[in-house]
Amino acid sequence: MRLFDIKRFAIHDGPGIRTTLFMKGCPLHCVWCHNPEGISYEPTRLFTASKCIHCGAHETEGVEGCPTLALQEAGKDWTLEDILHTVEKERLVMEESGGGVTLCGGEPLMHPDALLEVLQALGERGFHRTVDTTLCAPWSVVERVMPHAELFMVDIKHMDSALHKKYTGVGNELILDNIRSFAAVNGRPQLWLRIPLIDGVNADDVNLEATAAFIASLPSRPEQVNLLPYHDVGKAKHARMGSQYNPKNYTMNVPSEELLAHAGDVFNHYGITTIIGG
Repeated sequence: MRLFDIKRFAIHDGPGIRTTLFMKGCPLHCVWCHNPEGISYEPTRLFTASKCIHCGAHETEGVEGCPTLALQEAGKDWTLEDILHTVEKERLVMEESGGGVTLCGGEPLMHPDALLEVLQALGERGFHRTVDTTLCAPWSVVERVMPHAELFMVDIKHMDSALHKKYTGVGNELILDNIRSFAAVNGRPQLWLRIPLIDGVNADDVNLEATAAFIASLPSRPEQVNLLPYHDVGKAKHARMGSQYNPKNYTMNVPSEELLAHAGDVFNHYGITTIIGG
């Protein structure tokens, strides 16, 4: 399995305290992506200028020879044994907090065989398993993975497919169809829907109403709906990658407290309780 990061003691990637495995590769290219180093499946070089002592390591020895870690490479192949060894280190804190292991990315469903190998091994060891996914994958893949996780966390980024494509590079038809199909499955894993709320992108009344109406129309309601206020943490990572954040200069602003409250009211009107953040 190719990972670009492992986050220990994570508290926003599912219930309890978790270990989060970040898988490489994603079919979406969200303008606001928090983890742009995870989009490509190929290893991605990151450079932190403030750490550089100009020793020339990057010219002679590459990433491994950088003494200050100014140069790093995001993307490493892990064996199942190494992943399990890392996860087991936090078993006690995960069990005491009601946590577990989250697989995210990138997009974990892009690599179903590797994903299933890890999920099955975690299940055999009694870990709670969460898949954080765009659901931008064939339904046959989603069906294969569903029995091997207790929770799916899925983003709804925009209800207008043309605007979804503008901001993420792909339309939303497959994603919304998969959410409907997922919600219709008897005995399905828990479903948490997460809406990255971005003033200027998807926080207008038309999209809020459409999103709330869609969720209300599902065959079964999600167990949780989160409104995630936008922040531009991806900007610093693009700088380290030598690429440009939001190159087309789309309007993307942090939602105000008033806007967050208004969004919550829209969802409440459809009988949907929302949580800010998470």
